[in-house]
Amino acid sequence: MSDVRSFTVAPDDDGIRLDRWFKRHLPDTSFTIVAKWARTGQLRVDGARATPGDRLVAGQTLRVPPPEPVQATARPKRERPPLSDDEIAFARELVIHQDAQALVLNKPPGLATQGGTKTTAHVDGLLDALTFGAEGRPKLVHRLDKDTSGALLVARTSRAAAFFAKSFSGRSAKKTYWAIVVGVPSIEDGMIELPLAKQPGTGGEKMHVDEAEGLPSRSRYRVIERAGNRAAWVELTPFTGRTHQLRVHMAAIGHPIVGDGKYGGPAAFLTGGISRKMHLHSRRIAVDHPDGGHLDVTAELPTHFAESLASLGFEPMLGDRMPLDAPPPPTKADQKAKARAHAKTVRKERKGERRNRGGAETPRRGASGTRKPAARKSEPKPSPKKR
Repeated sequence: MSDVRSFTVAPDDDGIRLDRWFKRHLPDTSFTIVAKWARTGQLRVDGARATPGDRLVAGQTLRVPPPEPVQATARPKRERPPLSDDEIAFARELVIHQDAQALVLNKPPGLATQGGTKTTAHVDGLLDALTFGAEGRPKLVHRLDKDTSGALLVARTSRAAAFFAKSFSGRSAKKTYWAIVVGVPSIEDGMIELPLAKQPGTGGEKMHVDEAEGLPSRSRYRVIERAGNRAAWVELTPFTGRTHQLRVHMAAIGHPIVGDGKYGGPAAFLTGGISRKMHLHSRRIAVDHPDGGHLDVTAELPTHFAESLASLGFEPMLGDRMPLDAPPPPTKADQKAKARAHAKTVRKERKGERRNRGGAETPRRGASGTRKPAARKSEPKPSPKKR
C-alpha cells in the first residue's frame, strides 16, 4: 500500500460532498470506484471511514487508495487545443472586471457562451486564457444567447462558482438588459407572465408560450424612450431564467426585439439603415460577492446597438437614469390577493350592517345635520286608586 495517496482539503472545497471532491480533483476516478473504496474501508477522512455523501471540512486529511488499473476500453480524455496568441489577446480584451473571486466579461454578439453542434468558437473555450496566475480554470456560472451581448459573470474559484450559482438559482442576482423593440408598448411599465415550454418539432432550439404545459415565467419591461410609433428602447428584467425568455415574451406581446427573426419573423427588422443584428444587451449585473460586499458591473454597448440608438434619436444617458430599485408592477397573484382582501373587507362591513339593523335603533339626523334623540316609548299613566 505504498502508493496510498494523501490530500488536504483546501478552503475552496470546504463543505462539498466527498464524491464531488473526486469529480473536481480526480475526474478519472468513477463514482463506482469511490463507492467500492468506501465500502471496503479504504477511503478515510482524518483516519475515519468515509462515505461518498460525507461533507468535507477545510484542513481535513483525505486518504485515497492507489488508482485502479485503466480498462483497455476506456475512452481517452479529450484535451482542449492550446489557444493561439490572438485568441488569448481577444479573450483578455473582453474582461471589464477582475478580482480574486470573479471576472465579468463584455461578450460580443455572435460569440456563443458554450460549445455545441458545429460551434467551435465560444467563451468556455477561451477561459484558459483568463487564469491570470490562479491555480484553477475559471468557471461559467450563467450564460447568454449567442446573439445577445453584454455582461457575463465568470467565477475564478470553485467556492465562488458555488456561491454565484446559488445566487442565480435563488434569484438574488439582478440582471438588467437593454433592448430596442418594434413598436411601442401601450403600458410603459409592465409585467409579462406567460408560461414557456420547448416548441415541439424544433429539437429544443425554440421556445413558445404554453399555458397548459409551460413553466412559470415572469419578465418586467420599462420603456426608456420611444421613436414615434416605430420603435421603443426598453429596459428588461427577467425574474425567472427560462431559455430565450425575454425574446419570447416581447414577441408574445406584439413587440419583438429588433433583429430577432427567430421569434419576430420579418416584422422584427427595421428599415432605414438599422442593423439586422439582434438588439438585446446585458447592460448590468449586480450580485453579492463571496468575500462580502456587492459586485455591480455595467457593460458598454456593442457598435451596432449604439449606432441604432443614434439613428432612432435616442439619448444614451437616459437608460442609466432609470430608478434601479423601483418596485415592479403587481403580478397576477398580487392582483388576485388584493381582490380577495377587498372582498373580505366588504363582507365584514355588510355583516356589521346587518347586525346594526337587528339591534337598537340608530339616531336620526335632522335637516341641519344634527342628531335627533330617538323617540321614547310613552310610559302608561298610573290608574287612580279606588277609595
